[in-house]
Amino acid sequence: MKLQSDVRYAARAITSYGPGYVTVGGRRLTRTGLLHPDGIDTTWGPETFDELDASHFAALAALSGDVILLGTGERQRFPAPVLLRALIEAGRGVEVMNTPAACRTYNVLLAEGRSVIAILIIP
Repeated sequence: MKLQSDVRYAARAITSYGPGYVTVGGRRLTRTGLLHPDGIDTTWGPETFDELDASHFAALAALSGDVILLGTGERQRFPAPVLLRALIEAGRGVEVMNTPAACRTYNVLLAEGRSVIAILIIP
């Protein structure tokens, strides 16, 4: 049986991650990044979980996507509900997990053809 790699999502797939970095389609990110169906935004958001505020999540409400993943760094941390108000009012949910788990989940959803948004806080 001949096997072929699926290149449809290769430019947006996470190919590696570790302390201080995430590699997406050959591009190494060393600060918080927002991955969305139209590309990668390394100017979005804060560098640490503690710097997240309501305006960061309000900007996500306007993005189209099936799923929003929040990778909170080395460990799973939940943002205060008041920070998520704009997403809640827009009927959008956020799946919260540590950044390595968010990277793996992102790739699975991407391979399924889902429109996924991921916020990856890189410790």
